[in-house]
Amino acid sequence: MQSTFKIWETNRKLHLELLENYTLEQLNKIPEGFKNNLIWNVGHIITTQQGLIYRLSGMPVYISKEFHNKYKYGSVPTQTTTQEEVNEIKELLISLIQQTKDDYANGKFVAFSEYETHIGFHLATFEEAINFNNYHEGIHLGFMMNIRKFI
Repeated sequence: MQSTFKIWETNRKLHLELLENYTLEQLNKIPEGFKNNLIWNVGHIITTQQGLIYRLSGMPVYISKEFHNKYKYGSVPTQTTTQEEVNEIKELLISLIQQTKDDYANGKFVAFSEYETHIGFHLATFEEAINFNNYHEGIHLGFMMNIRKFI
């Protein structure tokens, strides 16, 4: 799991660097031909990680229902994200890594509800879910790199 967590930490740092290099207006801009923006992608990876790792393990999540609904799969940005919300997203982006690592080290992930993702990945264990999460976050990093060309 050390290498899995290392990949996750590196990926999240890259997401954070992208956020820190753009203005609030740029983070909220949805370029023509796109359905979302830079900040939505980061909120989405946080929401997805909480679902894949915590909900499927039968554990409470560390995000609000409102946060979840705003960034869940199938959602699109419907309003401008405020600087306060961006700050929350940045904090969650990093703090949830340590929280998950601590929960894993303390043996809290004891159950897992099998799940098939919308693209056909079957997840049967916590370890499969966290590996899929890394894959998912890498895809969204790619989306963000594409979006930034147009803002």
